[in-house]
Amino acid sequence: MELRHLRYFIAVAEEGSLLTAAQRRLHTSQPSLSRQIRDLESEVGVKLLERQPRGVALTAAGKIFLDHARLALLQVEAATDGARRAEQPEKPALSMGFLAGQEVVWLPHVLRILREESPEAEIKLCSQSSPELALGLMRGKLDVAFLRPEVHTVGLSFRFLVKEPLIAVLPAGHRLTSRKTIRPQDLAREIYISSSRTSPVLESVIQDYASKIGITLKAGYEGENLPSAMSLVTSTGGITLIPLYAQNMLTPNVVARALDGVPPTIDLALGYNNANTTSLLHRLLLRADELVANVQDQSIIRYVV
Repeated sequence: MELRHLRYFIAVAEEGSLLTAAQRRLHTSQPSLSRQIRDLESEVGVKLLERQPRGVALTAAGKIFLDHARLALLQVEAATDGARRAEQPEKPALSMGFLAGQEVVWLPHVLRILREESPEAEIKLCSQSSPELALGLMRGKLDVAFLRPEVHTVGLSFRFLVKEPLIAVLPAGHRLTSRKTIRPQDLAREIYISSSRTSPVLESVIQDYASKIGITLKAGYEGENLPSAMSLVTSTGGITLIPLYAQNMLTPNVVARALDGVPPTIDLALGYNNANTTSLLHRLLLRADELVANVQDQSIIRYVV
């Protein structure tokens, strides 16, 4: 069994599709990927994936194998990184990830804390989707990330920060923009732009909200990211729901409106790998309450803690 077999299997399991995994993640052909998966199942001796009309699903054995495969790759990557670091002079460093747009709100405050704790530390930054940030933490590429409490993670912990209310986004010329707030029942009459693949936690919150208030959202399209979702809102005349912080990233051809009643909220957390022993990370976690208080005092966004 080779490491590439594990990487291929994990990609297919996470994408739920051989074609999607081949094109988006592995840059190979579907027939070649199918052969690699068959070779892996033959070596393991059990069926790991069930082929379905729409994609693939993990078997019971596949679910167990997935956890072990992820852990095996994490250990290999950790061993490689450890060997490389042993050849380099030690210097305080922290690699930090943000949901795109969250750095505008949180970065100034977290940098102040980090400079107080370790002025000489090298701080590396990146912006990605929440699932990508979680993967970076699991692989040891990131020390800490501002992200959603993702479900399918191995070895991660999440330190709750705040609850972010959701708002509705509509085309600028939509008939509902004349209202200051949008009734939940109005959402059910519109085309809904979902974000289930790139923002599964957000999509779960939205669907729970719809179920609670007794509506069904007519998912017509799926956005790859926030700019993609905004383009779909404009081109299809549909609506989407986003966390309040993202209102500062909206394009001029869409508008945001609050939801009537108590809006749904989504958690923002500090995520980190339990195996990470970086001193600066643990000092930041100890000051997480202070970080939240500073943001609450100075941000125009009203969070719920």
